Amino acid sequence: MIKVKVHTVSLGCPKNRVDTERLLGALGVDLVPEDDPAAADLVLVNTCGFIRPAIEESLSTILGLSDRLAGLEARPVLAVAGCLVSRFGTELQAGLPEVDLWLSTRELDRWPLLAAKALGKRAFRAPRSRALSTGPASAYLKVSEGCNNRCRFCTIPSIRGPHTSVKLQSLAVEARDLLSQGVSELVLVGQDLTAWGRDLGVKDGLPRLLERLLPLPGLRWLRLMYLYPAGLTAPVLDFLASAGPPLLPYFDVPLQHAHPAILKSMGRPFATDPRKVVDRIRERFPEAALRTSLIVGYPGETEKRFQTLYDFVARTRFTHLGVFPFHPEEGTPAAKLPGRVPQRVKDQRRAAIMELQAGIAAERMEGCVGRKIEVLLEGPHPEWPGLFKGRAWFQAPEVDGSTFVSAPQGKTLKPGQMVKVRVESAGTYDLSALV
Repeated sequence: MIKVKVHTVSLGCPKNRVDTERLLGALGVDLVPEDDPAAADLVLVNTCGFIRPAIEESLSTILGLSDRLAGLEARPVLAVAGCLVSRFGTELQAGLPEVDLWLSTRELDRWPLLAAKALGKRAFRAPRSRALSTGPASAYLKVSEGCNNRCRFCTIPSIRGPHTSVKLQSLAVEARDLLSQGVSELVLVGQDLTAWGRDLGVKDGLPRLLERLLPLPGLRWLRLMYLYPAGLTAPVLDFLASAGPPLLPYFDVPLQHAHPAILKSMGRPFATDPRKVVDRIRERFPEAALRTSLIVGYPGETEKRFQTLYDFVARTRFTHLGVFPFHPEEGTPAAKLPGRVPQRVKDQRRAAIMELQAGIAAERMEGCVGRKIEVLLEGPHPEWPGLFKGRAWFQAPEVDGSTFVSAPQGKTLKPGQMVKVRVESAGTYDLSALV
């Protein structure tokens, strides 16, 4: 079977990566080296358009690749896909005539057809639904598209549309296919996992979905990302607590802030006290790994309101934490709010919380020293022979720290393998261990 040679860059969130992998799988591809896009038939940039820094990164990537391809006698098809196209399609097409193909998230199902048409006779259909780019250890499973929540700072509903669940049978088939490729961990992603099934009329959607996926042969870890706090009700958490392995006690809950006035202005749940959802989780999972994302510098965030957020982080002691300065995105209600915070202050507040979190994270990592833990190996370290990069159960792919594993002489390690290790030392976010 002849395959299309593709150079691809997938920016933004894991949901974008899944879209890229589905397109590549449908076309049937050979990926060309990252440093040689000119050798490809198709150069694909899957963009993020969520906030200004992501937009700037996407545009820089497109322009950089366009410059590298300019003047080639046999120029690859340059395709730009994803959220940036959905948000600024008309403006982009007028400003970037060198792009041959535009792929909006509003027509995901047509991406393979449109790409094949642009490639002509060079496109051939492949048997797999996904061409994995994450290595043999883990894969993302996108369970839904879009979002029905109306957070006032967020562009996702306007870019990706309303919440639409992938049907259960389709997810089960895709999950089996991923596991058949040797993947040990499935990471469920969606804009709001707790909303899965609502549009399909499925009662208790997330529990029903997990009941179908957890028994699948070959599944060692199942990780949940993007759990909207209002959806983590007592019945849902009771189900998760009773499920047991391979479900990991890892909770990615984007709280965004802690002060009630800011949360109310954001249009967020738990506006009176975000500790409610944290307490609900820890009552059932005392050793849970908690990840959250926060926004600093939202309009109306006074020093006192920021202090509330800072104190909340200090008390809660999240396992992992991301902090983002507020960006007034065009088309969102928050962009028109008074009480703007200067960029300098936003940067200072972000740095203050990240410094606080670094101390919390370092203490947590130090507590692992001397313990034996299971690690999923992702691949060899690119610079240190004999050293492997992996993750413990409380480390999600791409967004958390890593565990670096050394093996005694004569011991063979391979990507995708689960190994029992002893933690020898700890950094702020990473661990070092011996088999």
